[in-house]
Amino acid sequence: MSEPLILQPTHAPDSCVIWLHGLGADRYDFLPVAEALQQVLPTTRFVLPQAPTRAVTINGGFEMPSWYDILAMSPARAINREQLEASAQQVITLIEAARDSGIDPKRIFLAGFSQGGAVVYHAAFMRWAGPLGGVLALSTYAPGFAEDLDLEQDKQQLPVYCQHGSHDDVVLPSMGRAAYDWLKSRGCDPKWQEYPMAHEVLPQQIHDIASWLSAQLGNRAP
Repeated sequence: MSEPLILQPTHAPDSCVIWLHGLGADRYDFLPVAEALQQVLPTTRFVLPQAPTRAVTINGGFEMPSWYDILAMSPARAINREQLEASAQQVITLIEAARDSGIDPKRIFLAGFSQGGAVVYHAAFMRWAGPLGGVLALSTYAPGFAEDLDLEQDKQQLPVYCQHGSHDDVVLPSMGRAAYDWLKSRGCDPKWQEYPMAHEVLPQQIHDIASWLSAQLGNRAP
């Protein structure tokens, strides 16, 4: 497993964002975003992990960075559940490392784009047992959410910011909205925001993310 890319802040870190890239990308994909956000958040460490390279069934078995194999696209994503669990465990290990370095878990955030967001959702709501600062879910969905699961109060209070492109034809807005609705139905209060874009990231999103993170961190003073 490749070591994560770690962007240390200019000041002593008192918060951390663990940010997962999407299918076929790598740990450098969101480095420019992390660098931009760190201009606004000078005490936040950014941790950018790397997905393993593995065969992806829907892409003809071609090997690429992937948090889990996607076996079929419809009617809903059919995925390799064991690989999803392993990737979620990788996130848990990074949360624990940030905590053990002295950062309060309430100031640790998980962010993920597309497939990376699916892993982040699974880690935050299905696997991590302690507090967190919040979740950034970008152009993503939640194949790991269980229909028969109720959430405990600490999970219901976890801030979640869902961003999605209204023209996304890779992860349809309805898939992202289904995850949002699942959270709402279980007592959470996620924020949903759409942008006039496809499966991508726009500068306006980065501005909005910076504002959201700043607000969350301001409410959780070190």
